[in-house]
Amino acid sequence: MTFAGDAVARLVRDEGTRVLATLVRVTGSVDRAEDAVQDAVVRALETWPRDGVPANPRGWLLVAARRRAVDVVRREAKRLGKEADAMPAVDPSPDPLSVRDDLLRLVFTCCHPALSLDAQVALALRTLGGLSTAEVARALLLPEATLAKRLTRAKQKIAQARIPYRVPSSEELPARLAGVASTVYLIFNEGYTGRASLTAEAVRLARLLVSLMPDEPTALGLLALVLLQDARREARFSSGSPVLLAFQDRSLWDPELIKEGVSLVGAGLRRTPSVPNQYVIQAAIAACHDLAPTYEETNWDAVISWYDVLLSIQDTPVVRLNRAAAVAERDGPATALALVDALPGLEDYPWWHASRAELLHRLGSPAASEALDRAEATGLPDGHAAHLRQRINQLRQTRTMDL
Repeated sequence: MTFAGDAVARLVRDEGTRVLATLVRVTGSVDRAEDAVQDAVVRALETWPRDGVPANPRGWLLVAARRRAVDVVRREAKRLGKEADAMPAVDPSPDPLSVRDDLLRLVFTCCHPALSLDAQVALALRTLGGLSTAEVARALLLPEATLAKRLTRAKQKIAQARIPYRVPSSEELPARLAGVASTVYLIFNEGYTGRASLTAEAVRLARLLVSLMPDEPTALGLLALVLLQDARREARFSSGSPVLLAFQDRSLWDPELIKEGVSLVGAGLRRTPSVPNQYVIQAAIAACHDLAPTYEETNWDAVISWYDVLLSIQDTPVVRLNRAAAVAERDGPATALALVDALPGLEDYPWWHASRAELLHRLGSPAASEALDRAEATGLPDGHAAHLRQRINQLRQTRTMDL
């Protein structure tokens, strides 16, 4: 089996998460498993492009990682003058159910209530999402050094507290839900910029969560939200470049996912107590977009009203930034830009700068290019930056020709 270098890297990264989930069960240690999988990944990236991808990539990685873990255990035991711990063998071709269960065990291990919510989400994104420390730091709006220390402390606490690697009982599930839901949605968001394997993993985990907690609004709202957004998958990119919601071909949207997502929104709203649920409300916003026949026919009053409900329970600068995007469509870019410029604490957030660039572009301001430069410097994905840069340059060229 032959793949180009980039395709090999994507395959290794995608399979690495599943291998890690299984190896944590085998070794009993997140740290040990992560080190062993990383070693196997490096070997795969060195040998697969040259020798070809094995028929069973996951099995190859799993066996290589286990061998590395066994070597480390033996070396540590020899250094300490102890007998090496026995480590069970691994099946190089585990069935999908076993892989699913290992992934679920890993997400609940990472999201144990003994860890702070921030630590839960950071650790799960790093392990389950297969994200680099820099990518996790960007997703959580944290300095990379701070995030690295948080990850180290979280893994140490798992080892010291002997947090079990298992799916918790039904009585324990509610205490884990906030961390699990945040993790799954952040994984989905990271994949939404073009890593389809991450969005698929998030959808799979969201479905598993609903199967465990079928009457829980958070689980229902989370699944509704990822389905309604994933329904636009085929229309979101064209020739590798992102396509904004306003320009997407809605005939490419998946009507079955939209239907399922809208039904789940209804179920979530019926089960929501007096305090609204953030995932159900976000899913309702997504439903407003998915049910509109065209972008111009979107009910922006409804979208903004749902954002106002969301702000009543989750008043954050990012929520206000998203609300401002809806205000731009209803009330114009000048009104929205005033709202965006008033938001605190987003100077290092690439989407804040990208939003400013978009609004300034609509207003015809030359400052749009400077805002886009800042968006790129703070980590705006290349595809999104290139798309916006092209539109800004086209406007500049048109104006030059008109002079």
